[in-house]
Amino acid sequence: MKINLEEIAIRIHFRPTDLGYVIYLHGKLYREEYGYGEAFEAYVSDGLFEFYKNYDPRIDRVWICEHQGRIVGFLLLMHRAHNTAQLRYFLLDREYRGIGLGRRLMDLYMSFLQEVGYSAAYLWTTDDLPAAAHLYMSYGFKLTEERDSTAFGIPLKERRYDLALASKN
Repeated sequence: MKINLEEIAIRIHFRPTDLGYVIYLHGKLYREEYGYGEAFEAYVSDGLFEFYKNYDPRIDRVWICEHQGRIVGFLLLMHRAHNTAQLRYFLLDREYRGIGLGRRLMDLYMSFLQEVGYSAAYLWTTDDLPAAAHLYMSYGFKLTEERDSTAFGIPLKERRYDLALASKN
């Protein structure tokens, strides 16, 4: 099936069942593609609950991609201290990669960062996601930290990428 990017709707509000489904998608995809264990699913669950509890629509945002009534992509911007935003839970269903959806989500993320006036952004990812790292770096994120980890049930390197933004002054 050829998927047209224009057929994918992107909404910015959670609906009932979205939280659980996004947790499920992360657990399923990362288990199948990278061998991550239950600890990763718990990590996603904890982070989404934190986002939900602290959600402020003026400074936080989700982008939920749907195609034919099914969630096929997700990205979250979570406010942090010191006028900083965290990029979290970027996910694209396997069938929806390579059609420009990831870039569209990053464009929306970057636009919202600037609209709100954040001074910086960061994200954590792992070394087994080189395509994602390449996308982040194409938007100006720089690798700033790396550490060995077994937090998700397998040995890997966690990597932090940071982005400094021009001040609106």
